[in-house]
Amino acid sequence: MATRIRILPEQLTNKIAAGEVVERPASVVKELVENALDAGCNEVMVEIEAGGKRLIKVSDTGCGMTREDALLAMERHATSKIASDDDLFSLATLGFRGEALPSVASVSRFTLATREKGSLEGTEIYGEGGRIKEVKACGMAEGTVISVRSLFFNTPARLKFMKSSDTEAGHVGDLLTRLAISRPDVRFIYTNDGKTVFRALNTDLRERVANLLGRAISRDLYPVEYGDGQVQITGLVAKPECSRSAASHLYTYINGRFIRDKVVQHAVLQAYRNFMERGRYPVVVLFIQVPAAEVDVNVHPTKHEVRFREQGRVHDCIQAAVESVLRATPWVKREPVTEIKTAASPAAAARIGEVRESLARYTPPKAAQQTFSMPQAQRPSVLGRKEPFLSTQPTADAAPADPEPCGYFSGLMVIGQFNAAYILCQDGTDLIVIDQHAAHERVAFERLKTQFASLGVASQRLLFPETVEFSFKEGAAIREHLLELTRIGFSLEEFGGSTWLVQAVPQILAGRDHLTTLRDILEELQSLGRSRSFQDVLEDILARIACHSVVRGSHPLSNQEIRALFRQMDATEFSSNCPHGRPVSQKLTLAEIEKMFKR
Repeated sequence: MATRIRILPEQLTNKIAAGEVVERPASVVKELVENALDAGCNEVMVEIEAGGKRLIKVSDTGCGMTREDALLAMERHATSKIASDDDLFSLATLGFRGEALPSVASVSRFTLATREKGSLEGTEIYGEGGRIKEVKACGMAEGTVISVRSLFFNTPARLKFMKSSDTEAGHVGDLLTRLAISRPDVRFIYTNDGKTVFRALNTDLRERVANLLGRAISRDLYPVEYGDGQVQITGLVAKPECSRSAASHLYTYINGRFIRDKVVQHAVLQAYRNFMERGRYPVVVLFIQVPAAEVDVNVHPTKHEVRFREQGRVHDCIQAAVESVLRATPWVKREPVTEIKTAASPAAAARIGEVRESLARYTPPKAAQQTFSMPQAQRPSVLGRKEPFLSTQPTADAAPADPEPCGYFSGLMVIGQFNAAYILCQDGTDLIVIDQHAAHERVAFERLKTQFASLGVASQRLLFPETVEFSFKEGAAIREHLLELTRIGFSLEEFGGSTWLVQAVPQILAGRDHLTTLRDILEELQSLGRSRSFQDVLEDILARIACHSVVRGSHPLSNQEIRALFRQMDATEFSSNCPHGRPVSQKLTLAEIEKMFKR
């Protein structure tokens, strides 16, 4: 009787392993570049075509391999980086499993050319779908060149789930950004479809960050240097105003390895908790050094997750390191006051002393003293907050009430404003409290929806176009959704490299922080996939634009402005809530108020 349990052939096991290691072209680039860095190179060149689906080529100036080592490297679980169980607890390299090369070779047309330092000739190995077709000698410079063509050509199910070339190229660029930041001592050159995307020369960390993330971000970064026993933390952290709506700019490294760890991220966010509003994420570049035996990186095939032996201690050290910079608020410029001393003769010094003594004895007569009464709206507040303002009289610029019939909001009797943020009204015997920001946000949102459904959101051209540096993922999102971005009011033009020209913005955002809104929209677009379309996030994007376009916090309104807002609310659907679901108004009945006062 035949057995039902069978041993899978090596070719099939390689494809299964490739499913864990090779998710997309960026995964291939990650494995190959990490091997190049482990080989001690001082320059890495990455070339891709069609987002990496047609070609991925990684060249390095590392130590290279002999013919025998190159053939062994094509076998599964073959590596030069560990030799025993103990080595797993003292890893000093980025790679160690020995699965990358055979996994990549099993799902592509693979070429490995390498030459060891001091050798007269190199070795070239060519394979298809995991089978070695040819091995020959070749002439080449010292180092290693790996070419991966027709990725997933023999696994069409995986190829079907690949995204557009621009999106895949954006993931590759984002991956190379993380690796290049981790090694400012190594030159990185990234080429996409024959065009050089970036060239990062050997430099220090701040210059490398400025080169890859933009000068605007680098100006807002401040150095971190913290040590607590075996835990050492260095890097750069940004001021709270330099924030993002997603954690895409959290660059955290453990012993030189980029990670996305919940413990590390929580520690960073805890440090910013009193400086940043909820839902925003800071820009940080942190390098955490701990003994290799204190951290386990062999948790997930992507090596992005780690486990710490003393998790609480590492968390507290990261939080303390970031807080040590934020507490000093280095972004607030403090000019030192210097005393100007002038040389004076003895006679002049005596005269100055007499004048000072006379001024000290002088008391102005009470009749000459004048009192100055500051208007209520201009009085300074306690602890820097505006004094609650409650006006029962219409302002001077108030217009006469409209005689035409009105809706619910227009029919309310306006009592005044509280804290210049809430409108107090009376409806019969009920007290109505209206959040003016939420009300204005709903009006702006419905207007944007109407404009988008007709000819597109009204746009305002900038007098001088702004040059903005975007990340590779953001640039890919712009290219893929350029028409949709134009319909919501943005006019963008590629300027070269990672720089774009912002020529126009939605009219409703004119004069406001439109760049922050644009970056937040791009974060939304990056989350789109086959299961979600642009229409699924359209309302979220329009709600974000509406929120950024209206006044926030305290803002005094005239009686005329309040009436105009109420008329717009009466003509607006869903006026009871803002686009994010928060209520626009709250009602307090006379019975509830009397209960407060024990009546």
